[in-house]
Amino acid sequence: MIYLTLFWEFAKVGIFCVGGGYASMPLIQAAVVDTYHWMSLGEFVDIFTISQMTPGPIGINAATFAGMKIAGIPGAICATVGFCTPSLILGIVLANLFFKYGDIGPIRGILNGLRPAVVALIAAAGISFVVLALWNVETLPEDLSTVDPLGMLILAVSLVAVRRKVGVIKLLAGTGVAGLVLGMIQQVLH
Repeated sequence: MIYLTLFWEFAKVGIFCVGGGYASMPLIQAAVVDTYHWMSLGEFVDIFTISQMTPGPIGINAATFAGMKIAGIPGAICATVGFCTPSLILGIVLANLFFKYGDIGPIRGILNGLRPAVVALIAAAGISFVVLALWNVETLPEDLSTVDPLGMLILAVSLVAVRRKVGVIKLLAGTGVAGLVLGMIQQVLH
């Protein structure tokens, strides 16, 4: 039953994931963290981090890693196939329609309306990730002064690095090493 559930949940993500892999984050989070409680928000963020570091589309990688965590290799296959199947079918149908009718006003209006919604989905997931990075909790704490200084430092440096077009691999490798070294120094000092 878990395999069918994985296929269905990731098929729903594949159907409603408009705007690329990052837009899949809140949809996958809703299923695996909020609805089924298959993993914590921290585990989910780790999966998306690893998904970004590995070759291939981030949404498909996340589906594969989440499926593997939840139900092993068969779970990874079910989640990945579930994620890809609707996209394949919808992609073929929509590509055909877009190339025939894409310049029609109502179609252009629909596409223009979807863009802000996709940005909102990505921003909502990003805010959850910022809370986890800065406070190491899944919801915003009442006492905002408990911010993790190491998390704040790495987040700030990462934002500057992203704006300066530092490559993803360099950024993730550098912040991973920085987190390891600074975390060890922090443990020694305390």
